[in-house]
Amino acid sequence: MESRVEQFARLMLEETGATKPWAGFNVMLAAGMLREAAALTTQIHGEVIPSDKPGTMALALREPAGVVFGMAPWNAPVILGVRAIAAPLARGNTVILRGSEACPGVHHLIARTLNDAGFPKGVVNYLSNDPKDAPAVVAALIAHPAVRRINFTGSTHVGRIIAKLAAEELKPVLLELGGKAPLIVLDDADLDQAVDAAAFGAFMNQGQICMSTERIIVDDRIADAFVDKLAAKARALPAGDPRGNVVLGSLIDMKAAERMDALIADATAKGAKVVSGGKRSGTVVEATLLDGVTPKMRIYGEESFGPVKAIVRVKGVDEAVGIANDTDYGLSSAVFGRNVTRAMAVAKRLQTGICHINGPTVADEPQMPFGGVKASGYGRFGGRQAIDAFTETRWITIEGEQHYPF
Repeated sequence: MESRVEQFARLMLEETGATKPWAGFNVMLAAGMLREAAALTTQIHGEVIPSDKPGTMALALREPAGVVFGMAPWNAPVILGVRAIAAPLARGNTVILRGSEACPGVHHLIARTLNDAGFPKGVVNYLSNDPKDAPAVVAALIAHPAVRRINFTGSTHVGRIIAKLAAEELKPVLLELGGKAPLIVLDDADLDQAVDAAAFGAFMNQGQICMSTERIIVDDRIADAFVDKLAAKARALPAGDPRGNVVLGSLIDMKAAERMDALIADATAKGAKVVSGGKRSGTVVEATLLDGVTPKMRIYGEESFGPVKAIVRVKGVDEAVGIANDTDYGLSSAVFGRNVTRAMAVAKRLQTGICHINGPTVADEPQMPFGGVKASGYGRFGGRQAIDAFTETRWITIEGEQHYPF
């Protein structure tokens, strides 16, 4: 995989408009996921359980589930494509990866790479489809008796459909869905550190990441200074052709770009102020910050999935936590404050599967339990938690002579 970084980068640029640094990061993290999955092959533990029956040995054994059907999106295509199949493979399953209609070439290259590396025929399988055929293809695969596990990364809307189809077949499904990640800046935060993390979390890959910082919640006592610093940094981020030396490249399509216009127009009409960005050239949108966002604005509750971000000013910790939890989503979050004990107390109150203290909302490591709560899905990718997701636990006994009542 690492030897094919240029191929992955070229395909990601052509299919999704991604910048080369983002593509390189995708390949690096995906290679790490393969190494982590390989390391876990010796960590699949069983258990000897004391039995009440004399002369009996009882075992709990972990065994492969069977065929795992994985679906990955376009926004981090190498990372999420590999994540959909690496852990299932390491647990002894075969896999089918259904590629995103937006980047079939990237996802096909993942399957080719693994097969070229020597996986036996039929272990790593790939398919793509015309967008209009997606519902029928997905439903057929979920219903197929050989498929025993399903995992999906994508929108909450589609995730609900996947969950219903899987429930009808009584098949476990792992879902990692949308997000509306809050970044809370407490009154004792290191402002420069918080600004750097907020800009990275908000604008990496044009904000098209499930963990992207969507709401920057800042204490009134330091809000003016923080907003001035963050707006200055955002204004300095170059946006343009992803083949150039830019931070922000192209959004996935014109529909997504035009939606940024609509979010800005709605917020400004209801009293928000554009403190950086706000302009668009085709599918390239500048790093945009909207200050003074309130619940009556679309940007407050809707996942932007783009480089248009909300700043919400609050009075104190309780209001900050209330705003952070005022969403159906619960994937990632962040809290900034010099008093780590206080920041930890805030982190524990947040309804998210992930929280970073003095770090950005966008972060991933192969060995970490990655996933969300509420409308952001359920189950965990990464590390030992994935063993549970892609294996069956069986109870097996070895028994000696027994005495029966009849």
